[in-house]
Amino acid sequence: MEPLIKLCGNQTESDIEKGAFSNATHLGFIFVKSAGRYVFPEKIGKWVKRIRPSQKLVGVFVNPTIDEIDEVLRFVPLDVIQLHGNETVSELLKIKESFPMPVWKAIHHNQDGLSIMRLFSGVAEGFIIDSKVKGAYGGTGVTFDWEAIPRYKEEANKQNVPCLMAGGVNPSNIKELMTHKPEGIDVSSGIETDGEKDFHKIQLITKEVVGHAYKYAKS
Repeated sequence: MEPLIKLCGNQTESDIEKGAFSNATHLGFIFVKSAGRYVFPEKIGKWVKRIRPSQKLVGVFVNPTIDEIDEVLRFVPLDVIQLHGNETVSELLKIKESFPMPVWKAIHHNQDGLSIMRLFSGVAEGFIIDSKVKGAYGGTGVTFDWEAIPRYKEEANKQNVPCLMAGGVNPSNIKELMTHKPEGIDVSSGIETDGEKDFHKIQLITKEVVGHAYKYAKS
């Protein structure tokens, strides 16, 4: 099965171009106004229309209202809505009722991570496992204990949904991460140099993920 590779936090037309020419499967955009990587939906819409990336487009939101998501969708043809806040099951259900696309839920790794994941069984259509950092919802560049990956992966398999690993993934640790056989990765700061996406780093990471998946499939 093709590994999922989400390049997140794209902020410029150049970022999108680099992602479009990579082996990534998803390109992510932050629609959280207080976040450092927030981009105006109008700009993303123009760039996407011009570049026409083949990757699926993921909009990242934190505790959004239906109107906030609707506003983004007026400009950006999202394929996936990713919720990265403290959204409840009922709030996720309301979003699913309003928008005909998969909704992914980010889970912050801690002792309750798996039980929270189970709460969303049959509701969330995918999960992102991220590091828990006080005062931040994501994009911290901090890793979590990757020994926990098989447990999250097993639960996602039971629910028959994708599960991507996020938090501090970069070219220097991608080899180690892949030994835990994640189904996919979600990377942002780890593919940047001076705040811009770095095509060389994107290639290093995607090559490792695709190569490992191929090797694992053959074995």
